[in-house]
Amino acid sequence: MAKVESTEVDGRKVFSVRSFNDGIAQWLGKLPSVWVEGELTELKRQQRWTSVFFTLKDPDTGATVGAQMGRSQFDALELDLVDGDRVYVQGRPSFFKERGTFSLRALKIERAGLGAHLAALERLRVKLAAEGLFAEERKRPLPRIPKLIGLVTGNDAAAKRDVLTAIQTRFPPAQVLIAEAYVQGPRAVPDVIAAMAALVDRGVDVMIVARGGGSFEDLLAFSDEKIVRAVAECPVPIITAIGHEQDTPLCDLAADVRASTPSVAGRLVVPDLNELRAWLDRAHSGLERGARRMVERQALRSDELRRRLAAAPALAVERRRARLNATHGRLAALSPRATLERGYAIVRAGDSLVRDVPGGGTEVGVEIAAGSFSAVVS
Repeated sequence: MAKVESTEVDGRKVFSVRSFNDGIAQWLGKLPSVWVEGELTELKRQQRWTSVFFTLKDPDTGATVGAQMGRSQFDALELDLVDGDRVYVQGRPSFFKERGTFSLRALKIERAGLGAHLAALERLRVKLAAEGLFAEERKRPLPRIPKLIGLVTGNDAAAKRDVLTAIQTRFPPAQVLIAEAYVQGPRAVPDVIAAMAALVDRGVDVMIVARGGGSFEDLLAFSDEKIVRAVAECPVPIITAIGHEQDTPLCDLAADVRASTPSVAGRLVVPDLNELRAWLDRAHSGLERGARRMVERQALRSDELRRRLAAAPALAVERRRARLNATHGRLAALSPRATLERGYAIVRAGDSLVRDVPGGGTEVGVEIAAGSFSAVVS
């Protein structure tokens, strides 16, 4: 370690600015690396710079410390950090001798509290799943042609535009009612719940809750128990489209349909107008064919009824004639004349029929089939 030079002036040890800065730098260089927690602010990264610069701020007191990290090392972390993120930074104190400024030379960066958040979310997921909030049998089908679509979204133009563009492209007649709300931060939970309730009061028959992509912390509101329960208890079918496909906040599990992006949500909520028209044309053609077949069947039945009606009088007369002939035959078989034809005779004594043998000398009249004659009983 180089010796820090000083000079004697009137009995005092005096350091030049350069020497003083060298001494500070050497002393700080002896300190070990430390972990510092803070809120990341003033993030500056440019392509031509070899380092990324940012400030760590204590959210409770406002105290700050500058920090830097090599650009390639920072990019390799793939944390997608933005201003406002809470982080843990491991680094060494660093002193720039030329400017006499102090900063933290970052060696590692981690998101603050991520493990604790994940553990808490898993506990909440297990609890709500045990209550049945995520059960498949709770899922409701979306209306085929919604009368009024509700959209809960932030004032982020991208997410709102993606939903509306998808809806208008597929089904231009669709009616959409928009309720803007905070979608991150401490105001997001009550704001989103209030927006959902307002849309239900306005009579929507299906709802989309959409938010564009963001960091893990940005999407935390949509895993809040209050929002998850509001989604599960929503009186109309609900589609959630939060973040990107790899993001799965808990409200996605409670929704009737989960869309991977806001654009997909817009395509899911309405039918394709061209496909609907084609289906209606096919249905109309089918109805026409069915009606034509029904008319043809009725015509055949009418022809058969006319033929049967035309033949009915003659058939009735023939049946009556047959019955008369049968009756005539039965009557003829029972008549006295038929009995005489079979060889029998009718014997009378005067005007009375002879049923017993009369006395001798009685004159009788005998009638047979071919005529009659008189006789005397002997």
